[in-house]
Amino acid sequence: MLCGLRGFLLSLFSLLIVNGFSNPLKVKGSRDYILFTFDAIDNLPVFAPSVQSDTVKQKPDLYYECQLAEIGRNSPIDFDYNPYVKRYIDIFTIERRDQVSKMIGLADYYFPLFDEVFSKYRLPMELKYLAVVESALNPLAVSPTGAVGLWQFKINTSKMFDLQVNNFVDERMDPLKSTEAAAQYLQYLFQTFNDWNLALAAYNVGPGPVRNAIERANGEKNFWKLYPLLPESAQNYLPAFIAAAYVMRNYREHGISPTPVSIPLSKTDTVWVNKPLDLNLTAKAIDVDISVIRILNPTYRYDYIPESPTPQVLRLPTDKTGLFIRKSKELYLNTTKPKALPVFSTDSSLTRTIYTVKNGDSLHKLALQFGCTLNDIYKWNPGLDSTIAVGQNIIFWVNPQKR
Repeated sequence: MLCGLRGFLLSLFSLLIVNGFSNPLKVKGSRDYILFTFDAIDNLPVFAPSVQSDTVKQKPDLYYECQLAEIGRNSPIDFDYNPYVKRYIDIFTIERRDQVSKMIGLADYYFPLFDEVFSKYRLPMELKYLAVVESALNPLAVSPTGAVGLWQFKINTSKMFDLQVNNFVDERMDPLKSTEAAAQYLQYLFQTFNDWNLALAAYNVGPGPVRNAIERANGEKNFWKLYPLLPESAQNYLPAFIAAAYVMRNYREHGISPTPVSIPLSKTDTVWVNKPLDLNLTAKAIDVDISVIRILNPTYRYDYIPESPTPQVLRLPTDKTGLFIRKSKELYLNTTKPKALPVFSTDSSLTRTIYTVKNGDSLHKLALQFGCTLNDIYKWNPGLDSTIAVGQNIIFWVNPQKR
């Protein structure tokens, strides 16, 4: 009865918003960021072919509310339903169905690891859905502000958790080590606010803005009552998390099928690397595309494993480990320290082009013009800000035959 009454009220609230009797839903900040991360996984080379149904199955508000209530019933986190959450459910199930399909495939790869780590720290396992919002489960994700990896750590934050970041190694991209760091940080944030909704908001914007909102609200700690006082990205962050939890558990009800990864974790194995190793040479020697080596070993920058006092781990397809061991001595001998960051492109037909920004240009417009994604532009131009200026030079890699 309660579920039905609340569903009716939510439907009424949605109607009021649609017809202009309330402020329109703000989705600018966090929504753009989520779509940026969603676009990035389209370039990952690990997916098997998949055919998705074009059937879009929408549900009534009461269905969404009851499904989220079921998730919350077995979790310390409150999974509220309202029009803000509904907007993100629509994004996931209507606007970004193909990317959600790929994330479901990646979830089979990463969620068992997340569950193990969060269980170790006695944290809610539903926190794994946060990585959907942060990175779309892409370990190579790099945000416009320099946050990196599945859990999107910046360098200053990574130092708090002893994640190694240097010219050749970036442990923010290590799935296990970064998840351990995320668990520690989330544990700290919950101890700070004693409320999971506020802890999640603080993961997005930091504890300071959340504390300021609480102070301006005279000690109020309900996220939805604090909503108008929070930064826009935090306003959208919790609804996106709740929607991600719903979609990752109920995707079949919307006609979405998983796109499996072409190399499941169960078909990979690890070998010890005792000396510096060129991963490009390795890929050619064992006949594996370098892009696959990168996704299996996201920690190593410059496609290079540096010299280390302790052996380093290299993950490879299981059927290639024996070949690597047989060729490792030769690979070590032919390895030299790289001098420049490699261009992450699997298409040898691409040509480097320098474009000078003109009046009226935007990154979205240029991405359409050059047939690439925002993630490509940021990857090709490290440190590039989302705001560009006339006269600024931007690097693109393009196929001349398609221009």
